[in-house]
Amino acid sequence: MQHPALEDFIAGHQRLFVLTGAGCSTNSGIPDYRDSDGNWKRTRPVTIQAFLGEAGTRQRYWARSMVGWRRFGRAAPNGAHCALAKLEAQGRCEQLVTQNVDRLHQAAGSQKVIDLHGRLDVVRCLGCGATMPREQFQAELARHNPAWLALDAADAPDGDADLEQDFSAFVVPACEACGSVLKPDVVFFGENVPRDVVASAQDHLAQADAMLVVGSSLMVYSGFRFVRMAAERGLPIAAVNLGRTRADELLTLKVEDSCETALAFLL
Repeated sequence: MQHPALEDFIAGHQRLFVLTGAGCSTNSGIPDYRDSDGNWKRTRPVTIQAFLGEAGTRQRYWARSMVGWRRFGRAAPNGAHCALAKLEAQGRCEQLVTQNVDRLHQAAGSQKVIDLHGRLDVVRCLGCGATMPREQFQAELARHNPAWLALDAADAPDGDADLEQDFSAFVVPACEACGSVLKPDVVFFGENVPRDVVASAQDHLAQADAMLVVGSSLMVYSGFRFVRMAAERGLPIAAVNLGRTRADELLTLKVEDSCETALAFLL
C-alpha cells in the first residue's frame, strides 16, 4: 500500500530525527512486546532489580537467552532497516535513535545510530567493566550447559525464548577477570538510559527539522520523551506504527501499516 502523505512528509524535510522501535524488526523474525493497544503481549521482561537480586533470576534469564540467541544472533535486516539506511545515504537523516538492541540498522548500512537501550551482541561485567562478544559468551554457556543445547522454544522479544522449566542446575559463568556478575550490555527494565546517550540524542534533535517514529508504541518513557521534546519545539512528527501510540495526540501524521511496507518507496 502506498502512503502519499508519508512520502510528502519525508520528502519535505532534510534533517529527520528518526526514532525506531520493535515494530521495525518484527519482519526480521524478532517478536515485539506489545499489541495494537499498547498492552503487554506476555509477562513483562526481567527487571534489573530482579536480575541483580537473585541468582535464580540470572539462571532463568541466561538459560532462555542461550536458547533464543541462536536465532536472534542470525537475524538479518528487513526492508524497513534498508529504507532508513537509504534515507541516511541521501543525506536526509540527522540522526537515527533506536530502542532496539539487535544492531540491524547498522547491519543494513546505517552509520548515524544511537543504541538507546544498548546492544545485545555484547556482554559486560558489572564489576570491572570488561566486555566480550555475545557469541563468545554463548560458547561459554554451551560449554557449562551442554544438555541445554538440545532444547528449543518459541522466540520472545530481544533474544529471549519462551522456555519454562527447572533452571536451578543451569550454570551461569562469572567474569573470568574479577568473578563478578555478567550482564548483556543493554538497558534492562527498571534501569536508566545513560545520561550521555540521552544528551547526545537531544543534541541531534535540536538540529532536526522534523521527527519520524518507526515501529514504536512509545509506551516506554525513554523513547516517548523525544516525541514530547519535538512537540515542545514545534517540530512536525510523523509515525508509522500498527496500532495506538502514547503520542497519538502529538502527531502531525500517522500511518498504520507495517514499517517495511510503509517505507518501501524509499527503496
